[in-house]
Amino acid sequence: MDDNPLPLLPDDPMYADAVGAMKRYHEAKAAGQSAQEVERLRQIAESQFQAVNDFQLRALGRPGGQVH
Repeated sequence: MDDNPLPLLPDDPMYADAVGAMKRYHEAKAAGQSAQEVERLRQIAESQFQAVNDFQLRALGRPGGQVH
């Protein structure tokens, strides 16, 4: 993988996935789903937004999270 990838554009699927995950989390919370399910969805959304953030930081030449 390139050390400095190109930054993601706003219409990138990685962004859309993260936004979709956040939407599912908020919908589950509003629908009164179990605390376990709401927490699971929150963790997925948080993880996806962190991945976007880390990718963008690396693209801008700053240290991001570890690449797995």
